[in-house]
Amino acid sequence: MITKTELDELVTKYETVDFIKDDPVQFVHRFSDKKDIEIAGFIASLLAYGSRQQFIKKLNSLFEIAQNEPLNFIQNFEHEIIGDFNYRFGKPNDFVEIFSILKELYNSSDGLEELFAHGFKQDKMFETVVDYFYSRVGEGAKQGFYQMIPNPHNGGAMKRMCMFLRWMVRKSAVDVGIWKFMKPADLYIPLDVHVGRVSRQMGLLTRKANDFKAVVELTHNLKILCPEDPIKYDFAMFGYGVNKGE
Repeated sequence: MITKTELDELVTKYETVDFIKDDPVQFVHRFSDKKDIEIAGFIASLLAYGSRQQFIKKLNSLFEIAQNEPLNFIQNFEHEIIGDFNYRFGKPNDFVEIFSILKELYNSSDGLEELFAHGFKQDKMFETVVDYFYSRVGEGAKQGFYQMIPNPHNGGAMKRMCMFLRWMVRKSAVDVGIWKFMKPADLYIPLDVHVGRVSRQMGLLTRKANDFKAVVELTHNLKILCPEDPIKYDFAMFGYGVNKGE
């Protein structure tokens, strides 16, 4: 089993500003206004699946459509703006549905932070956020909508939402830490195939499936190593793979 010292060394090596340029977190760092930051982060997390090169290219195109003004884009969104924009399962209608729901959210409340905070206080954050979207989605939404906004009741890892929360809650060289309603200690590890494989090699995860039960187990074990900031080891998982040539 890997030691805490070895993990901490990997975090120190890889959690640097150099990490940002090749990661979807780069879109968060393009903005200074709080609402621009959180909207940019949420949108970036939605598309962060598949080929990294491809989804970053698509995100660049999407932010060009938004004229690099995320809040203004959402508050004044009209379905014609999206044109034929698509990414993998996500078709134009799927993006229209998501952005229309975000428009309602930001024009009727304080936005994503308020929604996530409300769910957090009720101890059902993922369910609250997803239910907000599902209760407002129209018939135009297809597979892509549900790929980008997955149902936590299905037991999936909720990787991209966990990643988005890491960006918003932790404060580091990489993560912006603009949300204060929860602490880094309350976060869950963003779990994908790579993190699952590496964490098993490290002796930090026994569950074979990459589902939310595995997220809970791995997060628990990381909390033993660093109770106040267990998710910093996300960078150790990344670095371990790089060191092994994966």
